[in-house]
Amino acid sequence: MVQPTPLSSDALHRRGLMFIMSSPSGAGKTTISRMLLEADDAIRLSVSATTRPMRPGEVDGKDYHFVTQPEFDRMVEDEQFLEWAHVFGHSYGTPKAQVKAGLREGCDFLFDIDWQGTQQLYQKLETDVVRVFLLPPSIDELRRRLTGRGTDSTDVIAARMERARAEISHWDGYDYVVVNDDIDQCFDKVREILHAERMKRARQTGLIGFVRELMRP
Repeated sequence: MVQPTPLSSDALHRRGLMFIMSSPSGAGKTTISRMLLEADDAIRLSVSATTRPMRPGEVDGKDYHFVTQPEFDRMVEDEQFLEWAHVFGHSYGTPKAQVKAGLREGCDFLFDIDWQGTQQLYQKLETDVVRVFLLPPSIDELRRRLTGRGTDSTDVIAARMERARAEISHWDGYDYVVVNDDIDQCFDKVREILHAERMKRARQTGLIGFVRELMRP
């Protein structure tokens, strides 16, 4: 009797996930996100639409989809966003179509969004969402990081600190909380979370057929 060729567990079909990282400004989510994208080819950044001006070095369609406020408002009316918010005078939103199609194909998406956007995504696609919140080691260290950038005025830094405290108050709305005291250790912890979440039974869409084949007489 010819035995069937063993199927590697790596070949099992898997539904993609939406990996959300949030933190107050200056706590490190942008740096950790960049490190994760460089280290892991299986995850890609969800490109948001925004009404804010393009900054030097940014590329339309890669960093953001840059749109006018009337265009953004039309997208909201047409329900083209999974989530959207108005932050510091500009609008930001996550286009729906590409994310839903990618999840079905097993693609993972990285989201760098605030707690409001996180809440919206979780309400719509709960089982696909993994929520990670990064905390600074102290509020003084957060202020030092923001001041050290040298790009914001005293008034802007004060506004960011006030917003940071408000964002930190929502820490308990996340699945994981990581203190970013050391950037490399923080990255290692975030990557471990991603790997573990990929292996959850509920996301292994090819697992039922594989197990049934193993149990066949």
